[in-house]
Amino acid sequence: MIPLWFKLAYLAFIVVLVPVYSVEHGLVNFLWLSNVALLGGLLAAWLESARVASMVLLAVLLPELGWIVDFLGSLLLLGPTPLGVVDYMYNPEIALFVRLLSLYHLLLPFVLLWLVWRLGYDRAAWKLWIPIGLSILLLSFLFSSPERNVNWVWGPGGEPQEWMSPHAWLMVVMVFCAVLWWATHVLVGHVLRRVADRAPPRVR
Repeated sequence: MIPLWFKLAYLAFIVVLVPVYSVEHGLVNFLWLSNVALLGGLLAAWLESARVASMVLLAVLLPELGWIVDFLGSLLLLGPTPLGVVDYMYNPEIALFVRLLSLYHLLLPFVLLWLVWRLGYDRAAWKLWIPIGLSILLLSFLFSSPERNVNWVWGPGGEPQEWMSPHAWLMVVMVFCAVLWWATHVLVGHVLRRVADRAPPRVR
């Protein structure tokens, strides 16, 4: 169901990205949910797994669309990014090639949507993803520093928050993400039902 050329192209990109990110950012950088979804998408494509594709789609669909809006807004405004999510894309201290690799964010949500369309949407994915996603947030808190702030587990944006204890903030992030993932599941299910009369995906 997934063309071989797509699998090979996806694999080639990952073969380039993983060592570069490992050297530039360290292994903890792969705890970012976007990077988890990028690697999960590769796994879903090669295994042709509807479950894996559905899980990583739920993990990042809405945040990745926010990344795209912020990036395109920054290009239009020719100034500070509207949401502050992609400020690092304009940081000259980060190598240009590394920043160019990060442009995968522009394609990721659409690639994952396409994978789900081809493989089918697994309605149990949200139940499986939530404990995995919460575990990733916990690992981000344990292994990233407030300065790295992976998955914003130390505060919104690039700065640690000072409104509450770090553990209380982590709980806020976990609850918010769990609700967001469930809401994404509802949204994806609704959209697939609306278009099912044209080219129905295989929904389990």
